[in-house]
Amino acid sequence: MNKLFSSASIGNCSIRNRIVRSATHSGMASADGYSTPELIEKLRELAINDVGLIIGGNTTVASEGRVADHMLAVDHDQLIPRLKLQTAAIQREGGRIFMQLGHSGAQLLLPDPGFGPSSFSIDGKRPYCREMTEAQIKYTINAFGKGAARAKAAGFDGVQLHGAHGYLLSEFLSPYYNKRTDKYGGSVENRSRMLLEAYGAVRTEVGEDYPVIVKINSSDFIEGGFSFADCLTVCRLLEKAGIDAVELSGGINAEGSKRKAAPRGDLKPEQEVYNREEAVIFKKEIGVPLILVGGIRSYDTAIKIIEDGMADFVSICRPLIREPDLIHRWHNGDYSRASCVSCNLCYIPVFSGKGLYCELDARIKSRQKTD
Repeated sequence: MNKLFSSASIGNCSIRNRIVRSATHSGMASADGYSTPELIEKLRELAINDVGLIIGGNTTVASEGRVADHMLAVDHDQLIPRLKLQTAAIQREGGRIFMQLGHSGAQLLLPDPGFGPSSFSIDGKRPYCREMTEAQIKYTINAFGKGAARAKAAGFDGVQLHGAHGYLLSEFLSPYYNKRTDKYGGSVENRSRMLLEAYGAVRTEVGEDYPVIVKINSSDFIEGGFSFADCLTVCRLLEKAGIDAVELSGGINAEGSKRKAAPRGDLKPEQEVYNREEAVIFKKEIGVPLILVGGIRSYDTAIKIIEDGMADFVSICRPLIREPDLIHRWHNGDYSRASCVSCNLCYIPVFSGKGLYCELDARIKSRQKTD
């Protein structure tokens, strides 16, 4: 049996294979956060092409937590009918879909300074982040719970708390950002309090049988940041609380982070799997299913991860932007590497209002037409 394409479960959600589309901001929601036909079709294409679990792009739980234009939202009930169209489209094709619940924190879309665990500036002059009051923290924790309830009502198969990459929950986890001296700062247990309380609010809303997972950094990869030792401590606390799976990522969007941007260029096999060593240790110490993301570009690497027990699921993002049919061709015996060269040009159309597609591929095709 091909283990990569064997079925598996996260909580009570049965998934047809071990392939996960990692959450990817598409810039394809409406300006006011509603799902659109274009976004639905983009996701449905992945389900048609054998992706087992799709984790939707970062979805804001509060209007003040938007990260980018045309970001999907789940902060009020009127959004639910169009979200139902999205989940139904994926499930009809045999796929499963989780909503990623997020909040920008300091990485606010608006020019005004955002809110985070502490006040800090990126250049010593203009404010970049204002310290949240305990009342604001409680409000935001409640927003995560209510967002999860709406996701469940819309038919999502589960939800993911976005605790990685320097967004709000990640900022609270990280001593690089979090300088608080109250119960939300200091020790790793205190820094994890907001994440754990957000998880508790979600559980209260959706019940014990609904899949809830988390995306977390193995490390911030910056001096004074969230460490892998911190990560293990937080994941033990989450395991005890009842989390259904962990997606292990890494890096923050801060100057000096060694993984500020994903590596570029056609990755060699030995460069694949950025969090390889951390995954091996995680599996020895944490008992919940592990979803491993970062630099997986080949069938041989993906299946080895599963067969060796390094992780329970492999999570892929950028290769599926250039080749939405990548998993389908692997499933049907074409094991050639993903054509993605990790150039990150896909950021250009997403953040310029054109939606998610491979800019490099578009440029190549344009040149071919003019030659």
